[in-house]
Amino acid sequence: MSRHFWSIIIVGLLSFFLTNSVAYGTELIENNGLREGHLLPCPSGVSCVVSDSQESKSYIAPIPYHTDSNHAREILLKVLTVVPRTKVVQTTDNYIRAESTGKIFGGIDELEFYFPPNQPLIQLRSASRNSQFDLGLNRRRLEQIRLALRELNI
Repeated sequence: MSRHFWSIIIVGLLSFFLTNSVAYGTELIENNGLREGHLLPCPSGVSCVVSDSQESKSYIAPIPYHTDSNHAREILLKVLTVVPRTKVVQTTDNYIRAESTGKIFGGIDELEFYFPPNQPLIQLRSASRNSQFDLGLNRRRLEQIRLALRELNI
């Protein structure tokens, strides 16, 4: 097959992925927040990790802390300010939601952090708004946040 043929195929595929990822990947999906004191389980069809469900392949361990919850929350908020392309969009006394925008395709991942009462840990959830194939980015991002918090001795 000619070089021209492969060029057209590659450009077509890139155009498809870029337009679909940006158009579909930035739509707000009401698939976040707390329900009955727990983060939502991972939905089917998107890349997701969550610490509230150990039975799933999408399980990620919660982050323990050794200080009071208000101090741990303040430190987490500071850490989130340095996570690339991430902005905090909602905070309460025991919940933080942030959005991370993808570097290449512009899709958005929802990051959630829940401080359950009387438990010195942070429950975690990170879910892509549209993609099944994040190559482990949701898990890696939360693990980097875990390491940063550990380095800051929370």
